[in-house]
Amino acid sequence: MLSQLFRKHTDPPTAPPAAEAPAVSAVAPRPSDELPVMEASESADPAAWTGERGETLHDLVTAHGAVRIHGLGLHNVTDVQAVLHRLTDHPVTEREAFAARDRYMQGVYSSSAWPANQPMCMHHELSYTTQCPSLLLFACLSPPTVGGATATADATAVLRALPTDLVDRFQQEGWLLTRTYNNEIGATLSDSFGTDDHDAVEAYCRANAVDWSWQPDGSLRTRQHRSAVVRHPVSGRPCWFNQIAFLNEWTMAPDVREFLVEEYGPDDLPFNTRYGNGDPVPPDVVEQINNTYREHTVSAPWQAGDLMIVDNIRTAHSREAYEGPRNVVVAMADAVLPDRLAPPIRRAAA
Repeated sequence: MLSQLFRKHTDPPTAPPAAEAPAVSAVAPRPSDELPVMEASESADPAAWTGERGETLHDLVTAHGAVRIHGLGLHNVTDVQAVLHRLTDHPVTEREAFAARDRYMQGVYSSSAWPANQPMCMHHELSYTTQCPSLLLFACLSPPTVGGATATADATAVLRALPTDLVDRFQQEGWLLTRTYNNEIGATLSDSFGTDDHDAVEAYCRANAVDWSWQPDGSLRTRQHRSAVVRHPVSGRPCWFNQIAFLNEWTMAPDVREFLVEEYGPDDLPFNTRYGNGDPVPPDVVEQINNTYREHTVSAPWQAGDLMIVDNIRTAHSREAYEGPRNVVVAMADAVLPDRLAPPIRRAAA
């Protein structure tokens, strides 16, 4: 029943290219709580349009955490890759995925497999890894009929809004991510590590500060300790940068959590998070974090051909529930080392 939770493999739809040249772009007026928007006519060469405005786009992302582009005319994953290479020379290969996704080409992926009727809560992409992308591109090739927006939230504003005692504990202790790879629910070894070879998986874990243990049934358990707050590599601003709430059991839909706990036990969930000393994170803390994200969420519906460029350190993102087909391609680039951006934390004994 729930094997569909984190599994999806679909071919991206394509559309015929438009011959119309882009209009001169401008940043649209916006309320203070929305992202800046650039307007463009559909173009047969989105990469050229992006390349000509690359400096402006980077400046907007630096200033606001993200920027949306309407009418860019992105029709397929080749267009997305071409745009990515106009903005950066450093695509990122995903490792430690929490849910399956299709890899189309270097740095370019499908959205994570996630049930359409369940929202994907706010998070920073791969914030639990030792090397994560600082730049994300979301490209809408086919919008859903209803919902499905990729929303954003400013991580600096979220940090300021969270209760001081909540932040202090996570800043002092960090947080733990525990995972179980069982080839039934969630990402497989191959999805996460790019290989099923045990020696290669162990070598990756050893190199990336991930504790691991193989279980008698062949499944893999991992545990990693990470920082909850980091300083932005450019601005130096502190950012609430983690997946404490998103990958916690209490963020799951109640029926999903009940099924997984009954099926695998509380210690063998596909993923879960804890305080840095190993204590469980209680439901009210998880709800406080998710409520604060909701209070700072900015959202706009997708249109075919749209692009959103996101600073992954400063800006969290989510995905609304939706109806109808949805194909949003994700590109990742410009790796950073989060632990080098974090203040020292007190590592309490588990």
